[in-house]
Amino acid sequence: MKLTLKIWRQKNNNSKGEFKTYVHDHVSPDMSFLEMLDVLNEGLVKKGEEPVHFDHDCREGICGMCSLYINGRPHGPLQTTTCQLHMRSFKDGETITIEPWRAAAFPVVKDLVVDRSAFDRIQQAGGYVSVNTGGVPDGNAIPVPKKVADEAMDAAACIGCGACVAACKNASAMLFVSAKVSQYALLPQGQPERKERVEKMVAQMDEEGFGACTNTKACEAECPKSIKITNIARMNREYYSSMFTNYEVTVSGGGD
Repeated sequence: MKLTLKIWRQKNNNSKGEFKTYVHDHVSPDMSFLEMLDVLNEGLVKKGEEPVHFDHDCREGICGMCSLYINGRPHGPLQTTTCQLHMRSFKDGETITIEPWRAAAFPVVKDLVVDRSAFDRIQQAGGYVSVNTGGVPDGNAIPVPKKVADEAMDAAACIGCGACVAACKNASAMLFVSAKVSQYALLPQGQPERKERVEKMVAQMDEEGFGACTNTKACEAECPKSIKITNIARMNREYYSSMFTNYEVTVSGGGD
């Protein structure tokens, strides 16, 4: 296969970026997208040019690092991670445009690499369970209905890749945050900090500068782990329930 690649090149967040065009010959349809970029970079290095910088780690669709915007879609034409996308998904002679995630909360570090530490800070704000568990309990010690356990596991499947943010016209992180809230709110172990958790995580999400959700479902359509927007509805219920409860406590407390 012979492909024309239009790749976003940017030295750092303070520099002005631009698209540069590369003609890539002898691309195997069996290559993964990242392997194709590896071969491109080998050629650039041999010519004394700087390679294209992009994020990657496990290359098994698990870590969520491979965040590329390909031909106008997060992770490319299939609902999968970029590392699991193969070149047989493209046609010989095709032009492929490759960009970084576009969101104010995800500043460009270099070329196709963005800083997604905003997700880490949201998680650190409340996405955990801090209880003294003591010894390891028996797996059946706390009964959890299968339907609830399945929903919690589905929410926990989120890998934090940021495709939901990249797909959203408002650069909203609601799908990511709602998945992290849901995986704990559904289970008994997450109940002690349930209200505090959602308040802190939503506040941190707003502080990071992510946009609002307008229910276009673009996030769900592009999520490589098929996280459902029903999690957003659950997070909203969790949040407003917490706000109303706190309001009632404040009013009933009076001025004492």
